[in-house]
Amino acid sequence: MSSATPDKRVPSYIDPTKPSIARVYDAFLNGTDNYEVDREVVRSVKKAAPEAADLAVENRAFLIRACRFLAGQSGITQYLDCGSGLPTAENTHQVVQRINPDSRVVYVDNDPLVLAHSRALLEEDESTVIVSEDIFEPERLLQNEVVRSKLDWNEPIALLHMGTLHHYNGEEARSRKDIMRAYIEALPSGSYVAISHFLDPEDEYSATARKMEDMFLHSMMGSGTFSTRAELEELFNGLEIVAPGLVQCVDWWPDGPRLKQLNAAQRCIAGGVAGKP
Repeated sequence: MSSATPDKRVPSYIDPTKPSIARVYDAFLNGTDNYEVDREVVRSVKKAAPEAADLAVENRAFLIRACRFLAGQSGITQYLDCGSGLPTAENTHQVVQRINPDSRVVYVDNDPLVLAHSRALLEEDESTVIVSEDIFEPERLLQNEVVRSKLDWNEPIALLHMGTLHHYNGEEARSRKDIMRAYIEALPSGSYVAISHFLDPEDEYSATARKMEDMFLHSMMGSGTFSTRAELEELFNGLEIVAPGLVQCVDWWPDGPRLKQLNAAQRCIAGGVAGKP
């Protein structure tokens, strides 16, 4: 599938002069819902690591495996997917509802293209909705009328922050750990949290991680921080992390034995799932 979207057909609610996180991920995945400004970000990051598209590929694969685990093993039927991104194959609601048709999913995003595409996809799905909120303002998001009414906050909820927190740039005002603490405190007992994040592996691939980070931060997108494993563990704020722990996404319950060596990008994104007692 070609990633070249004719930029002349731009909806009025889209600014094609500024990259969008959702559209950049789409471009990494060879999607068609992106513009030249988004593809330029992808090209710049690939200068640091030619296989950088695997950051998006492994993030998506981890999301799918984590959702299968949550739907099949945890008994949870409620999902709050923050920063859901553009719809693609195997979206959260499709994965969990295939295993448990009673599952309800609330997607949250504030990208106009994501909102438009998701609402069209979910038009006839009463169990799944999308709301427009800033995922880095948890107190406001958690008071959203749809979020409050669609999910039962007396029962366990699975909170997903997949490939989102590394795009938060407000560390001076409020840390990512503070943001996650606000979410976690609001979750009922028995809930789960799943997070994926760009990783500085602190080994021979650390230099590549920092080069990719530099390309992200100095692109027009201006976000994409790589953190150490210790820094990422803090995001779970004392939750009980499910085995195998916080690991490279590709190593979180893979679908089969590994036949190939990991490339730099695969070593530079990590994920984990944790439960709230």
